[in-house]
Amino acid sequence: QVQLVESGGGLVQAGGSLRLSCAASGLTFSRYAMGWFRQAPGKERELVAAISWSAGTTYSSDSVKGRFTISRDNVKNTVYLQMNSLEPEDTAVYYCALGRGAGRDFKGDYWGQGTQVTVSS
Repeated sequence: QVQLVESGGGLVQAGGSLRLSCAASGLTFSRYAMGWFRQAPGKERELVAAISWSAGTTYSSDSVKGRFTISRDNVKNTVYLQMNSLEPEDTAVYYCALGRGAGRDFKGDYWGQGTQVTVSS
């Protein structure tokens, strides 16, 4: 049974930082690409960042480029999203996903339960 468990969300002031983690179990983590999505109230879910199985390819959306960094540890079966210079517009539920493709074409096959990130102005 594949499980993805996110952690690290919370409330932070604008300009602050958070690091999200997503621990995977139930499959060979190192064979899969990983991604982070977010969904704000009333908006569609959007891909924020993705990383290939080897970490050789990463992608960040234009809205977070230069502020968010995706990384992974294939020994710990964990993917991270380091979020710096947070803005109120970053407020959303953040989901990690395990799937296929790297870059903007990443597609999630398995999903975590989501973690809330709230940025106050």
